Amino acid sequence: MIPADETFDGTFPFAPHFSTAPGFRMHYVDEGEGEPIVLLHGEPTWGYLYRNFIPELSKTNRVVVPDHMGFGKSETPQDREYTLKTHVENLAALIEELDLRDITFVMQDWGGPIGSSYAVRNLDRVKRFVVMNTVISGVAAPPDPNAPAPTATPWFQWIGQHHEAGTLDEVLGNLGSNILSVMKIIGFENSAAVDDAWIRAYAAPFPDKESCLGAIEFPLDAYLGRVRDYVLERRDDIPKLAALPAMMVEGMQDHAIDPERAIAGFKTLYPDGPVVRLPNAGHFCQEDAPEIIVPLIQQFLQMT
Repeated sequence: MIPADETFDGTFPFAPHFSTAPGFRMHYVDEGEGEPIVLLHGEPTWGYLYRNFIPELSKTNRVVVPDHMGFGKSETPQDREYTLKTHVENLAALIEELDLRDITFVMQDWGGPIGSSYAVRNLDRVKRFVVMNTVISGVAAPPDPNAPAPTATPWFQWIGQHHEAGTLDEVLGNLGSNILSVMKIIGFENSAAVDDAWIRAYAAPFPDKESCLGAIEFPLDAYLGRVRDYVLERRDDIPKLAALPAMMVEGMQDHAIDPERAIAGFKTLYPDGPVVRLPNAGHFCQEDAPEIIVPLIQQFLQMT
């Protein structure tokens, strides 16, 4: 685990907070006051991904940024299941403890399935979605016989090759050394952001193989289809999410989730929802274009 007070040369200056409500020591940032915005990260990042969002958004709102189990400053318990279900349950425990209501979820990568799976089970607590390089759980794009499978992207091809070869635990178990190369496979574009503090911040949660357990299991949950049964539990309630205001920002250089498929899926639920395409941003659009995305979120909040 990263030391609680580590700021990575001042690039992550936010006071640490911890909850044991989910059954492990879960870290979260809690800045500002007002209607809550919950920023959800994915693989293999943590709250550091939102360091350029927090200062501006917290001027008008309460901004909560949890680190999922096995990531960032949160613990990596070795006796827990790392599945979509458990990550949603962990988030629910934190939200319950903080008594957050009228939540705006800002969701990227696994943040999408986690946030939307929470929302479909707790519609009374959620107000709106900001969707970034992710999918809403249980919402499929319109069928296209010529479209590649969701797991045919470069990232999931890479996951599949290593899984079938029995080497996935080894390559993802060394994220402390290869974090930048892995993020580039997924779709990281803004090399100008990379310096010593950046590398240390993203590598720090993964000092050994045991610490990489969450990062190993996240892609397998999708690749092996383990999320299916949990998503289908509330399949009939998914259309209720369409009542929530939603917008999408999509980095078009995404190597993990096909951008056109993600946009089509979003439009299935939100045919009138605004979509902003960022042609030069990748999967980690928070790193690539925060100066564009933060004002878009602020405008969306004001309009809805």
